[in-house]
Amino acid sequence: MKISLSSLLFSAGLLAFAPTLVHAATPATPEKMNQIYAEYWEEYSKANPISATFNGDNRFNDRFGPVTSQEALAERKRLADKYLARTAEYDPAKLGAEDRISYDLLRYKLQQSLDDMRFPSQLIPINQTFSLHLLFAQLGSGKLAQPFATVKDYDNWLARAAAFAPAADAMIADMRAGIARGVVQPKIVTKQILPQLENLGTADLAKSVYMAPVRQFPQDFSEADKARLTAAYAKLVGEQIAPAYQRLLAFMRDSYLPASRETVGLGALPEGKAWYDSKVRNSTTTSLTADEIHTIGLNEVTRIRALFEQAKERVGFKGTLKEFFVHLNTAPEQRFSTREQIQAAYEGLRPRVEAKTPQFFGKIPKTPFEVRPVESFREVSAAPAQYFAGLPDGSRPGIFYYNAYKPETRTRFTTVAFFLHEAIPGHHFEISLAKEQTGFPAFRRNEGTGAFSEGWGLYSEMLGQEMGLYDDPWQWCGRLSAEIWRAVRLVVDTGIHSKGWTREQAIAYFVDNVPQNEVVAVQEVERYIAAPGQALSYKIGELKLRELRARAEKQLGARFDLRAFHDEVLSHGSVPLSVLEAAVDRWLARQKASAGS
Repeated sequence: MKISLSSLLFSAGLLAFAPTLVHAATPATPEKMNQIYAEYWEEYSKANPISATFNGDNRFNDRFGPVTSQEALAERKRLADKYLARTAEYDPAKLGAEDRISYDLLRYKLQQSLDDMRFPSQLIPINQTFSLHLLFAQLGSGKLAQPFATVKDYDNWLARAAAFAPAADAMIADMRAGIARGVVQPKIVTKQILPQLENLGTADLAKSVYMAPVRQFPQDFSEADKARLTAAYAKLVGEQIAPAYQRLLAFMRDSYLPASRETVGLGALPEGKAWYDSKVRNSTTTSLTADEIHTIGLNEVTRIRALFEQAKERVGFKGTLKEFFVHLNTAPEQRFSTREQIQAAYEGLRPRVEAKTPQFFGKIPKTPFEVRPVESFREVSAAPAQYFAGLPDGSRPGIFYYNAYKPETRTRFTTVAFFLHEAIPGHHFEISLAKEQTGFPAFRRNEGTGAFSEGWGLYSEMLGQEMGLYDDPWQWCGRLSAEIWRAVRLVVDTGIHSKGWTREQAIAYFVDNVPQNEVVAVQEVERYIAAPGQALSYKIGELKLRELRARAEKQLGARFDLRAFHDEVLSHGSVPLSVLEAAVDRWLARQKASAGS
């Protein structure tokens, strides 16, 4: 039976996720669909101006976007309904493979956006890890995406920041509604937010992160502009931003904390099981159930523990695996003592990795990147390492953030794995190469899926072995530590949100299986509590990438080219795993046909 590439993609790609489509009579063409995609992205960017800023579109830097959740939800629904209807007017059957990915992917994302509205996420708008109160401070600090290079840039921020106080009040109103409906954060999440609000809400201008841009103006600013802007920023912080944080703090301390719940799993909330199931699907881009993922996690933990037994022998440690974990957790030589040491360790890795990458990748991103510590106002509750995307024109570098909080608790033996995951060839490669794909619609260049992105990051850690970067046996222990960390996430996240695990159970399981101290274990588990499902993306994505590579190696044999395989995997942007699998299968068919001709 002859099957066209387009029908193969749809059946093997997004069929499980795409909304029902009744094909119209009008055939879709790349030109017409690209016009629709451009119109969609223009409307999306106007409706989401902060996202536009992150994407390098500076036209709306003076805008905040919808202030209340009702406004945001209405705009989200309008956009999804409009462009689902517009794309449904066209039959995509004759589109080429890459154009069909764009068509199906936009419809998938729009339908996902509508489906997510079934659950009242707006009633729990704040957590200690991913939330407006932190993101806005990062923007206002002048160290992230918001430009502060011209007088107009400084005035843009004044206009945008004027909406923060109304937005904070809207969050309070949503949380009051959440209390009434029994949809509230766990107490442990609320407690973590309080010191953040206290820090960011300081009335001391000398300590406010929001005053950072006026402490160091560009050299070409006039004295008059400096004086005007300094006064305006002081007024903004003193009269709007700091009081808004203080209102949030007072509400959360006095009203929300007493109403917060003792349970920690999403499953404890109304419709919590269905809500978590939805997050599992979104995070993994698969139809795997929470029970299936829990089992995968248990099996992976068992497999990696066996590798740890080998690593223990390699470094000559005499004792049980439990004792080895204790040694890794406590040995002073495996810990940093200062923040400067952590920075130097990561900077020292950079030239080593950069020298290796041309052997494994044909396409190297042009976008620069920097290594920075997590800001002080985020470091207590932030993840160990993070990446923020840069821009292809070089105007903003990608940023690999490491966490230097309590440097004596930060492990030396994980630096290679973390660098490979967050910087190169991990997130910096996959995100930057996608943004540099000028032939893609903007929504594909600038948006992605967690399973692909985090799966690629974890795969990159594994790739370090072939790159010869784990020549230090202790760094190999770190690589296993990072991998079992992600396997534990499958067990703990599903345990918390689907199986009724307590916070203490989750921390104990983490400590038993990951050679990290309890400070890190608590940070991690509380992150999983605050962001249900997100932690599942890493291992599920990496396992699929390993599976696809093994398939390619088996089918191509001696003709398998690892550089070509990596370039193929990274050539479609961050897509659902089923779409990636269909693309790799098409690539394999071409490779075999070429070899046979």
